[in-house]
Amino acid sequence: MAHHHDHHAHDHQHDHAHHGHAHHHHHAGPGQFGRAFALAITLNTLFVAVEFAYGVLANSTALMADAGHNLSDVLGLVLAWGADRLSQKVPNHRYTYGLRSSSILAALANALFLLFACGAIAWEAAQRFYAPPAVAGGTVMLVAGVGIVINGLSAWLFVKGSKGDLNIRGAYLHMLADAAVSLGVVIAGLVILQTGWFWLDPAISLVIVLVIIAGTWGLLKESMRLALHAVPDHLQIADVETFLLQYPGVTGVHDLHVWGMSTTETALTAHLVMADPQLNDDRLDDIAAALKQRFTIHHATLQIEQGTRQHECSLLAHAASHAKVDHLH
Repeated sequence: MAHHHDHHAHDHQHDHAHHGHAHHHHHAGPGQFGRAFALAITLNTLFVAVEFAYGVLANSTALMADAGHNLSDVLGLVLAWGADRLSQKVPNHRYTYGLRSSSILAALANALFLLFACGAIAWEAAQRFYAPPAVAGGTVMLVAGVGIVINGLSAWLFVKGSKGDLNIRGAYLHMLADAAVSLGVVIAGLVILQTGWFWLDPAISLVIVLVIIAGTWGLLKESMRLALHAVPDHLQIADVETFLLQYPGVTGVHDLHVWGMSTTETALTAHLVMADPQLNDDRLDDIAAALKQRFTIHHATLQIEQGTRQHECSLLAHAASHAKVDHLH
């Protein structure tokens, strides 16, 4: 006996399907950022063109570096927006989960893009250290000042979604890093005007690079884990197993898997051993609702067994026994 519970965006439909002793709980993904993406992409594309032109005119690597960084951000935003749209595609016969996990790929590509941009900026700045050219400090300050406003506004557009969605957080971090970078460039322009220290321009470029790398590393690590179906960072699988074992009537848990379906949604599959399974939809719904409330697992598929056959008690015990064998070798 099974219960399929599908939450649509506007209407709550309850479909009851019977497929053996399995239960399935499903939740729709977000996608409220279309306007934010469109506005941020338009503003930043215009700014990249202006900033690069002035960087050439003012002879400033810091401005050109910032423009290059902003360009990588525009590409990152386009990727993140595309993934946000794709993640709302309705599942079909080929993609039975829809295209949710495209948001994971976008977050990963976004991080790689940024690191690549960093390499290019660092290379250009290093070349300039040997013979720093004269830089028009006033122009640099003015253009970078505009950058602070545009990037600050763009970051603000994404602040609401940055807590719960890695893909949106990638976009938000990009914009925030850009605002910080532009601030650094303004300060450099001011000091260059006062002192004539033209070497400060490439030096600031290298500081910019370090700031970006520091911010991007976490994004790269987390998106890589999600791409490899790791248990999301906010969860411990042992806690989930303990929680399921405490449920009345559950005597064993095995084949427990938890993974990120997208940058916002977590899925779980598990076999529960219940010697006397009082199988009804309400009971299974209770477990799924509890998993959602306690662990933010949106998509739980539970298979009930009566324990008449021998099973490996848990995935963790299985992993532990493997670890022991590896240790012996």
